Amino acid sequence: MHLMKPIAALIALALSGPVLAACSGNVVIGESAAEITSTVANKTIGASCLNDLIVDTAAEGANYGNHGEFVAYLTRLAAGLVKSRDITLREAAKLVASAARSDVGKTLHVRVIAFNDFHGNIDGANLTLRSDADNIFRLNAAGQRIAVPAGGVDYMAGLVKQLKAGAPNSVVVSAGDLIGASPLNSALFHDEPTIETMNRLGLDFNAVGNHEFDEGRDELLRIQNGGCHPTDPNSCRGNFVGTPYPFEGAKFDFLAANVVDTASGNTLFPAYGVKDFKGNRVAFIGMTLEATPSIVTPSGVAGLEFRDEADTVNKLVGKLKRRGIDAVVVLVHEGGFAPGSINGCTGVSGPIVDIVGRLDDAVDLVVSGHTHQAYNCNLPNSTGRTIPVTSAGSFSRVMTNIDLTLDTKTRDVIAVSAENKLVDRSNFLGAAEPIQPVAEISTLVANYNSLVAPIANRIVGSITANINRVRTAAGESALGDVIADAQLYASAPADKGSSVIAFMNTGGIRADLTFASSTAGEGNGNVTYGESFTVQPFGNSLVVKTMTGQQLYDLLNQQWGANQFADGGRTLQVSNGFTYKHTFTPNSSPLGANYVCDGSVMLNGAPIDKAASYRVTMNSFLATGGDNYTAFNLGTNQLGGDVDLDALELYFTANPSGVAPGARDRIQKVASCN
Repeated sequence: MHLMKPIAALIALALSGPVLAACSGNVVIGESAAEITSTVANKTIGASCLNDLIVDTAAEGANYGNHGEFVAYLTRLAAGLVKSRDITLREAAKLVASAARSDVGKTLHVRVIAFNDFHGNIDGANLTLRSDADNIFRLNAAGQRIAVPAGGVDYMAGLVKQLKAGAPNSVVVSAGDLIGASPLNSALFHDEPTIETMNRLGLDFNAVGNHEFDEGRDELLRIQNGGCHPTDPNSCRGNFVGTPYPFEGAKFDFLAANVVDTASGNTLFPAYGVKDFKGNRVAFIGMTLEATPSIVTPSGVAGLEFRDEADTVNKLVGKLKRRGIDAVVVLVHEGGFAPGSINGCTGVSGPIVDIVGRLDDAVDLVVSGHTHQAYNCNLPNSTGRTIPVTSAGSFSRVMTNIDLTLDTKTRDVIAVSAENKLVDRSNFLGAAEPIQPVAEISTLVANYNSLVAPIANRIVGSITANINRVRTAAGESALGDVIADAQLYASAPADKGSSVIAFMNTGGIRADLTFASSTAGEGNGNVTYGESFTVQPFGNSLVVKTMTGQQLYDLLNQQWGANQFADGGRTLQVSNGFTYKHTFTPNSSPLGANYVCDGSVMLNGAPIDKAASYRVTMNSFLATGGDNYTAFNLGTNQLGGDVDLDALELYFTANPSGVAPGARDRIQKVASCN
């Protein structure tokens, strides 16, 4: 097909007249340090130079599956030029000999476009990102640094289009939590909008994250395979938004190498996917974090086993090698922490460090997620060799551009370069080619926004100031206080459970409540249903159980159990009137010990009696032992209650002048219990 290039040049010459190219020197094959200068003159052929008719550089679109393919191409091209008497047979032989000595086709470039933790954020209108280390911030009228507009699936698709334009061999991958804990415009429709937009963006593989299991395995299988939700009429809205009816399902593959159905012994989804790039195959192994059963509703993963991530990969390496696949990329929904630049790796820590440190040397690249951090690292594997490990933050605001160089003889990766890129909605970075949103996807998002608007825009209450999730050193947040108070208020009446204490899991609080500002600079404080849904998107119902005082002590100490986070990331939020002291220091105190000060647990100023019984509120996630809080399972006399969002709205109604931020004075961290 490359013979068309000289033919096209000759046609252009005939149409435009005798404009001859000024050609000099000899024909050069290849580029940079690997250039081969032949003894054939770079003569004029039609309106072009002979050198320009040879496609041998990436800039010209060279894309050969191996070196032999390039030599064969040049042999055919030279034969055609001999036939047209543009070069001699001797010159043709010299060109072919130079091609044989060149490195063209000995390597192949593959572009991996990656992201993670999308969480159904299809609409980027209100999404922003700030990274002081990267100078990604604006100054407001007061000279304060604020975030810049970033994200949205239509802009993601625009960036994908840009990145693919310069890369004939490309693949788009996600490291999990594509769906779940989503804004209302996706969640109301069971995240079908996310899947439909990702189909159009061109996603190839998604490693299943923990949030993919929020509605259980059967619903996740429907999301992959298509069809309507069995009971919810909000499913299958294609006729209203312009997508196929019934719901088309994911056109990309969900991957879950370490999630095994215990009844069949098979993985729930394929363990890996393979992409063939001109005969060079690359395997993408997808995995869910092993700790998934402890952070999702237990019933949603019943009958599934979540195996060790590194062990799973290492067992697959031999299978891939037997298939002749030596290029291996791991997509894992587990990550780490690396504060600083979105392309930095300063002080990296977290589970991903251990996972990579145990990986077989065959793994060439790890794309990670779960922690919502953006980093670009090189971490040592089991042999001590460092391999690239990336993460693109969360919510569609960053994507990772990764270039793999493959040796087309060994079919293995010999070089990797990666860069996290801002999904820049306003061209803040001043790119020569600003990202252009993909119109088809923008329209689809707008159509779903129109469907959900009457629900999302309903005012449910007001706040007096920003109420955020920032926790004290003791583990308490202002928004955690408010939500726990709302749940206690809803479950305190006798017919609702007669509760006296309420607990809320930190991981269930997904966004802040912001005191909205008008153009005049004055806030109105109104909270819409859509905003409250974004804070608590899981649709959990309240549960009231009877627990003993001793069980409450045991529960609080489970906050720092052996299976929890060293940073105290799963601290329970508590309702007004319930107080206690503890000595746990994040990232310092060892897990698995008791840190609650004996005698410090109080209810309305009176010490909790370990032998007495108390009515306690929790959400349905916690009620079945979510987040490893197994003490909740011991509660008795269970009574179901309101949905958590209804409870929050009820609390807003009870406070018509506006809800104030919690005081964060219920949990105290002390140096010593003495």
